[in-house]
Order: sequence, then structure tokens, then C-alpha cells
Amino acid sequence: MGISREERAARRLDRDGIGPVLHDRPVGAWPGAVGGFALWGEVLLTGIMVTIASLGIVTLPAALAAGSRHLTRYARSESSRWAEFWADVRAALPGGIGIGAVSAVLGTVLAVDISLARAGMLPAAAAIEAVSWLGLVATGTVLLAAAGQWDQHAGWRAAVMRGLSQLRGDIGGAAYLVVTVAFVGVCTWALPALLVPALGCAAIAIVAIPARPRRHHGEDLA
Repeated sequence: MGISREERAARRLDRDGIGPVLHDRPVGAWPGAVGGFALWGEVLLTGIMVTIASLGIVTLPAALAAGSRHLTRYARSESSRWAEFWADVRAALPGGIGIGAVSAVLGTVLAVDISLARAGMLPAAAAIEAVSWLGLVATGTVLLAAAGQWDQHAGWRAAVMRGLSQLRGDIGGAAYLVVTVAFVGVCTWALPALLVPALGCAAIAIVAIPARPRRHHGEDLA
């Protein structure tokens, strides 16, 4: 039998997260991510929270780790109260501040190199500028990967090691994270206020990229 117009409309509203939930729908691994509209709203709220938590700049790694963990809980339809987000931020600050400080110093040095190269004050300016841009993107990519691997028990050192392992073992995922870093950078350059939703998008990218379906040795992996 064909599906009626009313049934198609109900399924569309259920899928978009703006209508009643269909109770006969099979529950997947990420039931909270089925409603696209509701998920997008949660991503924007997470962007606001990550921005507030990263106002100290060196607190950005802890903020991203907490944001990605919040969206993971939300997508799994687990408890995702904002009190748990702030608890994660506090737990991630020890060690996370050190990662943030190193990233901030490295980013500042690379940004200065880019400015000096563009001003023609360095030899081989074009090469130095290109290498500096690559360094900025690489720093951001490792930071995102590490934030996605952080947990309170293992700490940040293990998170960085696992993040690097993730990047080496999933070249496609690494490319997606590179695009995510570029997206955040371009959005912020175009309009600084866009940094807020861009950080929310970065947090959901940290969650979604490793969980995406992909093929390995001819088999689908979830």
C-alpha cells in the first residue's frame, strides 16, 4: 500500500524534530539526533555555552570537550542538563588550561609570522606564510581531535595521544576536521559574531565525524 499524504507529513515533521514523535519508529544508536530542527537548536545553544566557557581563551579545550560530551549525551537521549556541561568544564580545566596555553602561544607565533611574511619582512615570505597557515590548521585539528577524546579519568595527555591516533587511523575524518577548522576560521573572519554558532558546529563535528558510517576493507563500519 502507498503512504498517505498525512503519513508522509507526519514522518517529515517527526524527522525534522518539529512535530509529534512517531512511536512506531525504530530507535537507532543516536535517537536524540533524529529531529534535525531540535538538534540544530541544541547545537546553537552549545555554541553559546562553549563561547562563554572559552572566554578565557586558554579554557577553549575544556569548553570544546564539555560541548562535545554534552552533544553526545543529547544525541543518545541521555541526561543532557547544562549543569553536567559545566561540571565537565570544571573537570577538564586541569590540564586543559595547559593545552590551551600551548595552543594560544603557538597560534600567536604563527599569526605573527603570517603578518610579517605578508609585509615582506621575512625571507622566503610566501613559503613561510604557507607553512604558518598549515601550522595553524594543524594545531586546530589536533585540538578538536583531542577534545573529542578527553575524559575525566584518562586526562588530557591520553586525549592528545588518542586524538593523534584517531587522525592517523582515519584520514577521511582528519580531512573533515581540517574543513571544520577552516569553517570556524572563515566564519570568524567574515563576521566575529559567527564564532558562536561556528563553535557549536565544531562541537557537533567532533561527535559526528568519528561516528559516521564508513567503509574499511570492504565492510561498513558504524
